[in-house]
Amino acid sequence: MPLHDTLRPQPDLRVLVTAGANGIGAAIARAFHGAGARVHICDVDRSALDRLVAATPGITGSMADASVAADADTVFDDVQSHLGGLDVLINNVGIAGPTGAIEDLDTSGWERTVSVNLNSQFYFARRAVPLLKASGRNPCLISMGSVAGRLGYAFRTPYAVTKWAVVGLTKSLAIELGPQGVRVNAILPGVVEGERMDGVIAARAAALGIGVDAMRQQYLDKISLRRMVTADDVAATAMFLCSPAARNVTGQVISVDGNVEYL
Repeated sequence: MPLHDTLRPQPDLRVLVTAGANGIGAAIARAFHGAGARVHICDVDRSALDRLVAATPGITGSMADASVAADADTVFDDVQSHLGGLDVLINNVGIAGPTGAIEDLDTSGWERTVSVNLNSQFYFARRAVPLLKASGRNPCLISMGSVAGRLGYAFRTPYAVTKWAVVGLTKSLAIELGPQGVRVNAILPGVVEGERMDGVIAARAAALGIGVDAMRQQYLDKISLRRMVTADDVAATAMFLCSPAARNVTGQVISVDGNVEYL
């Protein structure tokens, strides 16, 4: 096979993207669909889900709260119906969680962040793994972490804790599933431009008592390339990890962040 062909995912891969209607998830779903994959997404945002499915014929979708085990089960019923199996799981779902000093955080914010960012990874992985083992098509599980999963993140402890846990899950599953030919990797996006990051910057600025523009510049000053990344940058990495060129890449935690030096 020519080298340039190995850099593209195989055609007709069966791909599930959680939280696939917005942001990074939508960029990944569109990228795989554009490469000829059969893509199913799930999302808790009904209007965004309907818009993406309507705008991209061929992508199918399920309304689901990924932090609820029963909803995950429903998604996999739909995956079986629409795709007839699975070759790739992109475990993308996540929320920013609360911002504040540890002594000021309430229990509900902590528990919701753990439920969405970590429990969902378990619910979807446990249902996906039997299908991935049966795939025979260079099966791949990608967990979406964060640069906060390799650096400490003051005033964002619930988020950081869950993203560190995603790294542990990735490393453990890579060892567990390697003998069955299933590859498991994590992508750690950095500061991703868009509405969600705008909200995070505003919340952190408020927590620290400084202006939003000054807070934004502080984020950029911590990045070696002095720029944010895009959702398409992350999607491109996911595509590579699911290509034949990455057939021996597993157990890896790959930052797509312009080299964030500290948080």
